[in-house]
Amino acid sequence: MHIPEGYLGPQTYGAAYAVMVPIWWLAGRAAQRTLSARKVPLLAIGAAFSFVVMMFNIPIPGGSTGHATGAPIIAILLGPWAAALAVSVVLAVQAFLFKDGGITALGANCFNMAFVLPFASYAAYRLIAIRAGARSVRRIIGAAIAGYIGLNLAALTTAVMFGIQPLVAHGPDGRPLYCPFGLRVAVLVMAAGHLLVFGFVEAIVTALAVAYLAAAEPELLVPAGASAARG
Repeated sequence: MHIPEGYLGPQTYGAAYAVMVPIWWLAGRAAQRTLSARKVPLLAIGAAFSFVVMMFNIPIPGGSTGHATGAPIIAILLGPWAAALAVSVVLAVQAFLFKDGGITALGANCFNMAFVLPFASYAAYRLIAIRAGARSVRRIIGAAIAGYIGLNLAALTTAVMFGIQPLVAHGPDGRPLYCPFGLRVAVLVMAAGHLLVFGFVEAIVTALAVAYLAAAEPELLVPAGASAARG
């Protein structure tokens, strides 16, 4: 899902940076306000986990890659703002040190994977697992669905960014200057790979992480004072 250098025009990656700057600021403020000292190490562990799972890239047609992200489990444990911060740091490290994702496209990659993905996953998980005990099977099912929905929505926004390039960035003769594929091709390719394969990978990774935490550290899955009992 990483967008490499040269696939987005300045009209798109500039707008993505403009959107992400206030999101990064809000994420930093939210993390300061809501993360306790006990949870700060969890943020670092979550970022490390995200970094590792995103390194298993499988190229797909269109100049991007498919992979799990780890963003849903960070959002489930620490909230979507903390996930936005952690995943943004991971994407920046990958772009600057490993050339995984373009530097100009960093804002776009962060919008897709550090904003759309964790917020969509968190919303889906909360909708399904609200008031469920930490050991409830509903939380594991909710985690799987959250991972699947979040990754596919992020893939969709990535596809839209690819697909609009021939419309917004082309030469006098109409030749695309950046990504040459229109919306129909970009959405079809990204949807096929993520709906059929990578979405299930993210779902399994997220569900297994929640299942493990439900057994080993159930208090991490419920607010303070809430019951960790099955239900």
